[in-house]
Amino acid sequence: MAIFSGQSVAWVVVLSVIGLAASVFAVVAATIIARNPEPEGPLQAAAPAPPAKTDDLPPELPQPPEFAPDEHPGLTLARRQMVELDLRGRDIVDQRVLAVMSRIPRHRFVPEALRDVAYSDRALPIGHGQTISQPYIVALMTQLVRPGPQSRALDVGTGSGYQAAVLAELCKEVYSIEILEPLADEARRRLESLGYKNITVRCGDGYQGWPEKAPFDVIVVAAAPDHVPQPLVDQLAIGGRMVIPVGQTYYQTLLLLEKQADGSVIRRSVAPVAFVPMTGQAQQKAENQ
Repeated sequence: MAIFSGQSVAWVVVLSVIGLAASVFAVVAATIIARNPEPEGPLQAAAPAPPAKTDDLPPELPQPPEFAPDEHPGLTLARRQMVELDLRGRDIVDQRVLAVMSRIPRHRFVPEALRDVAYSDRALPIGHGQTISQPYIVALMTQLVRPGPQSRALDVGTGSGYQAAVLAELCKEVYSIEILEPLADEARRRLESLGYKNITVRCGDGYQGWPEKAPFDVIVVAAAPDHVPQPLVDQLAIGGRMVIPVGQTYYQTLLLLEKQADGSVIRRSVAPVAFVPMTGQAQQKAENQ
């Protein structure tokens, strides 16, 4: 037979109490989990970003391409945080712009080594001395030009192609010009691999625009001349809008231009910005002054 000392009996009592408490806790926890099976909130890492299709975009827009799942849930969470904090949390109110930027995988438009910071609100290097604009600036410029489902857009300074992708999901056609041939080729392949059918990319001097495809309802310029190029003004459609950074190297003013029915142009200063300088003819004109 087993013989228990007084101390042993005390330990048995303590252990019995602990076991009873654990059982009660397990029952309560099971009840809570049954009533609340998943955490709630807009920034769940496990939930994929909702596609911006018929619920977010007018049905007459080109159908957005289907993207493969993100490499890991952290990128989905980072993109949602970018939209909620850096865009919606500021002055981006166009729901179509927010919807598009909530689904386009910006990490596909930056070098592999920078993918973990792809959704930070800052410009990032993409090679050849060029950058991809910070998400807020892309959203702001897109919101300012008010793209519509029948709009024809000109994107000056293709870079990695991110701005062209944003415009492509909001416009009927996008024509994008990049002066650096390696970047133009990379962007073209990237956009094609992502399934975009309504973007045409070519290598050329954005200062001259794309006269064969003019007029444009929307013109977005992502490189800064020291003045507004007249060819771009000429190619802006009546009622069209152009947004362009203008000024000295790495410190400019973002301008919004709107062409009136009589052909005159109204200009408005929007915000101080910092873009890479426009090269080609714009640079030549600046050097000759």
